[in-house]
Amino acid sequence: MDPYQISLFVMFLVIVTLGSGIWIMASLLIVGLVSQWVISDFSLLKMGTISATIIARNSMSWELSAIPLFIWMGELLFRTKLSVAMFEGLTPFVNRIPGRLLHTSVLGSTMFAAVSGSSAATTTTVGRITVNELIGRGYDRSLTIGSLAGAGTLGLLIPPSIILIIYGVMAEVSIIRLFAAGVFPGLMIAFLYGSYIVIRALINPDIAPKRHETYSAGDMGAAFLKLLPVIVLIFIILGSIYSGLATPSEAAAIGLAATLIITLALRQLTWDVFYTSLNSAVKVSAMITSLVVCAAVLASSMSYVRLPQSIAEIIVQLNPSELQLIMLLMAFYIFLGLFLDGTSVTVMSLPITMPIVIAAGIDPIWFGIFLVIMIELSQITPPVGFNLFLLQSLTGDSLPKVALAAMPFFFLLCLGVAILYVAPGVATWLPDYLYGD
Repeated sequence: MDPYQISLFVMFLVIVTLGSGIWIMASLLIVGLVSQWVISDFSLLKMGTISATIIARNSMSWELSAIPLFIWMGELLFRTKLSVAMFEGLTPFVNRIPGRLLHTSVLGSTMFAAVSGSSAATTTTVGRITVNELIGRGYDRSLTIGSLAGAGTLGLLIPPSIILIIYGVMAEVSIIRLFAAGVFPGLMIAFLYGSYIVIRALINPDIAPKRHETYSAGDMGAAFLKLLPVIVLIFIILGSIYSGLATPSEAAAIGLAATLIITLALRQLTWDVFYTSLNSAVKVSAMITSLVVCAAVLASSMSYVRLPQSIAEIIVQLNPSELQLIMLLMAFYIFLGLFLDGTSVTVMSLPITMPIVIAAGIDPIWFGIFLVIMIELSQITPPVGFNLFLLQSLTGDSLPKVALAAMPFFFLLCLGVAILYVAPGVATWLPDYLYGD
């Protein structure tokens, strides 16, 4: 088969398997095995041997052990009162900023993202606290929902990010460097969100009710104490990683132990919280790791059938500039994000896009951050924007209404990509500074 035929055949398989409604992990295996059988003419024995070897090797990946630990930590915070205390602690500090409590969604999501690594956990946890509270106090409903939809995606970018762990494993890139690379872009996007809220509040002060509360120095000190448990967790996790004392997997174990100790010391760790959080973490972790392992089979199959090389040949024939290639990749990922969740987008696309990115000389660390922002976009784009579904269930609003509220934050994420392209050092400076070029 020529490059076009190979690409069309694999694309047809993907559309048929995903359209049939079967599990995505099964779809990955079917596409990989059928491609090997039809294009490479492998025997069933050879395909079985190759697949079994790949599954065994990837199932024992030490880096993947961080995923269930970070997920369990986020589940524990979600089911205790630490998240509520975080919201109460932030309130006095945003009281004088235009937009006032609207900033708690952005700041709360930023802080929670630094201990959970999950967009869904960030959106759900912060949303349950802020949405009804802000709307009930008279804050603009659309901006309340939209700001949370955008800020919830920060759980994908700000370390410890589960998507960055998956990317690091699949792309064979240092996860520690990826975590460092995600810090400034995550803070940059949070700053863009906060700035947008400030501008909206200055243009139309009615988006926030008139300020009545005043806070003394004692109130500010009490608020800081409520923030302290989460701040301590952030310091323990990220400090142990960036100081070189622990790998991401070891830091996940340390962070989980610290979370258990803190919740136990505050008398919030009941048997019910322990069991339900662990049960949920096991289910989510099994789903994610199964996708990663099956994606490894797909990646190997795509290598055997030369799909990345075929697409690379097509792109070479187009002779795009670096900017044009980035624009093509943006369009590709936005399109995938319309129909797939972030984890699925990552594991299905990397076997195809990673060889192209490497061949084009694009820094894989920078590309990892670019990819995560693209996945953030998919979280707030219908019809399969997962954050939109979460907010629909929290607010009772229709999906089109929630999507319209999130639209400004979609464009703010696009602005973040533009800044990242013009100033790549936003992502690459910190890992280079901490760990050398």
